[in-house]
Amino acid sequence: MNLNIIKKAFFIVLFTFFYAKMTAQSSHVLWYNQPAEFFEETLVLGNGKMGATVFGGANSDKIYLNDVTLWSGEPVNANMNPEAYKNVPAIRTALKNEDYKLADELNKKLEGSYSQSFSPLGTLHISHFKKDSKSTNYYRELDIENAISKVNYEIDGVKYTREYFVSAPDQIMVIKITSNKKNKLNFLIDFESLLKFKKDVSENELKINGYAPYHAEPSYVKSDNPILFDENRGTRFTSLVQIKNTGGAIITDENKIGVKNATEALIFVSIATSFNGFDKNPSTEGLDNKAIAAENMSKAISKSYKSLKEAHISDYQKLFKRVRLDLGKTTAPNLPTDERLLRYSDGEEDKNLETLYFQYGRYLLISSSRTLGVPANLQGIWNPYMRPPWSSNYTTNINVEENYWLAENTNLSELHHPLLSFIKNISETGKITAKTFYGVDGWAVAHNSDIWAMSNPVGNFGGGDPNWACWNMGGAWLSTHIWEHYMFSQDLNYLKNQGYDLMRGAAQFCLEWLVEDKNGYLVTSPSTSPENLYITPSGYVGATLYGGAADLAMIRQCFSNAIEASKVLKTDAEFRIKLEKALSKLYPYQIGKAGNLQEWYFDWKDQEPKHRHQSHLFGLFPGNHISPLTTPELANAARTTLEIKGDETTGWSKGWRINLWARLLDGNRAYKMYRELLRYVDPDGKKTENPRRGGGTYPNLFDAHPPFQIDGNFGGAAAVAEMLVQSDENEIRLLPALPDVWETGSVKGLCARGGFEIEIEWSNKTVSKISVSSKNGGKTTLISGDKKQNITLKKGQKLEINW
Repeated sequence: MNLNIIKKAFFIVLFTFFYAKMTAQSSHVLWYNQPAEFFEETLVLGNGKMGATVFGGANSDKIYLNDVTLWSGEPVNANMNPEAYKNVPAIRTALKNEDYKLADELNKKLEGSYSQSFSPLGTLHISHFKKDSKSTNYYRELDIENAISKVNYEIDGVKYTREYFVSAPDQIMVIKITSNKKNKLNFLIDFESLLKFKKDVSENELKINGYAPYHAEPSYVKSDNPILFDENRGTRFTSLVQIKNTGGAIITDENKIGVKNATEALIFVSIATSFNGFDKNPSTEGLDNKAIAAENMSKAISKSYKSLKEAHISDYQKLFKRVRLDLGKTTAPNLPTDERLLRYSDGEEDKNLETLYFQYGRYLLISSSRTLGVPANLQGIWNPYMRPPWSSNYTTNINVEENYWLAENTNLSELHHPLLSFIKNISETGKITAKTFYGVDGWAVAHNSDIWAMSNPVGNFGGGDPNWACWNMGGAWLSTHIWEHYMFSQDLNYLKNQGYDLMRGAAQFCLEWLVEDKNGYLVTSPSTSPENLYITPSGYVGATLYGGAADLAMIRQCFSNAIEASKVLKTDAEFRIKLEKALSKLYPYQIGKAGNLQEWYFDWKDQEPKHRHQSHLFGLFPGNHISPLTTPELANAARTTLEIKGDETTGWSKGWRINLWARLLDGNRAYKMYRELLRYVDPDGKKTENPRRGGGTYPNLFDAHPPFQIDGNFGGAAAVAEMLVQSDENEIRLLPALPDVWETGSVKGLCARGGFEIEIEWSNKTVSKISVSSKNGGKTTLISGDKKQNITLKKGQKLEINW
């Protein structure tokens, strides 16, 4: 054999080995050696408005399309139950008489309609002419450093490559398909949708126009007619597809578009909806979705692929590259991501997988949260179902808040604004909810919401169990995000012009909702603890009580934040004094006989001791008024509560518990649960001899509640940052919950309260180098182990310290 051929073959083998090893151990690439068969194996893309779920099939590809603004429904009638508040005195009387069964029944009178659902826009199909030809050398990846997905394969000796991205600057999805031999590219594109739509092809463009239902019942509600369409109602949508070809010709076939005998093709997908705000009818007051989609298509298709790709990567990396994480050397072998996750689930080491999961959470937030007034929902922006799990809505008793725990500390503060602006919307409907359901001022939010900023308690006017339907502390919880945004960004203008009034309204609702108990303490009545049930000494299992610890924890944080905000702004002293007095009279935390932090007013048993919710630990995290350093007795009680609950729980709950253990400064326990969060879970619907089910992570790194809920991804990513840096308005603690296995590493770009950005290097679990920069100037104290250093920085100043 020719020596040059041998050398060439050797270098090809060597390159292939090192490329596979690099991608398998990469902290920013997911890759697979087969197409996705199930939704939980797909690779997802998004620009914060348009979402694409890519299966990556060889002979035929399938892409689910979503738009973050495409929901069922219309603006909510917030005044749906105008005299509900008149039932409150009777509920309180029943509770005073300790008639909890009656209180539960009466509490159902404080219920309204269900939320609407996030809708699937449709599915794009790309089919080769030779559908039955066998493919070989298949490879599929998602590079989260560039937000680009790729597929490579061979059919009949021809190598095909696909590259996909969804651009924020150009509001377009682009798919580049190439063949390594001339004139071998042949495919057709079709579209289908669960919504009402019409499609046609004209001027070499596939045009789809349709509309969402004006009403959709949640998947858990039995109904003979759960989805209601009307051509004159509901949000309109447009989807346009055009192709630019190299070689061959563009063809059409029965409302399909494609290419024949081409060498390269660019597919452009533009989508738009008529959604024009939470309070605008999308049919009669909507945006011109047809014109918007056409304009975005016209602008994008006039540009080169290179310029589109460069603009997309530049825009994306300005956000993504702010944070870099290295957890030390790994010896993990080169495996596809699904096999890699299986290996890790069986206890093997893979530090780069741990880093990948952290960065993947940041990737998902960048991809799903860039539309003002429309935060990432239960599934981010990726949903194929007409009646998705829990309506893919905004569940405000944990889930939508958990979606944003990583926004500030992982340096994505701008991406918090979709939630912050949504809070402004929901405060408007929430004012009506506060008056009509509870008879007080301020604004309130109950268990569920949607794009229409619905704030009322759900349950379909009496059909919901109070343990989930009647909770009303969503406004108190959401308001804490406003203060957190200020604490990290130090954006005084935002706090003054937008944030404080919202915080004040949430606090006012709580202030007026509180009543005195028999000992003169302030409590909520009626009260529930999210989705949990108590057992009274007489054996009654119920939800409604007074003075639940979760309510009071959120009110403590809400009041404390509003007090501090008024001091910062030097305003509203009279209201501040009211809050300070009420704060001092709140019913104190109670420690039960088992040493746990009590969830109920009395030391009652839980109907389910290992329940997934731990809402009464709010003060430890995401709140900050319980701490091992300042309230050790309460922190120990919180620890005991977590021990009783155990570590086995759903995906989002595990994400929360990792943060709780980090706040308890127990890095090894936090890490144990982080590993469990990354436990492999089989795709829903996949049948295997030994199925892997429960909470954890699907093959594409989506969080398994199960089913898929994105909050676990966000909570888990936030927890990594919490293990590495914790802060308050005066101190920054470095490596406060570092597990033993991360003994050497570095992190750059994490943010701390006070407007600081941190870079740390460590070895043998000890900080060796620190770099601190200040956004607006200020003072803080750096703490690492037994070392402390007070620093004062000017705006934009950077300080480097060797410890």
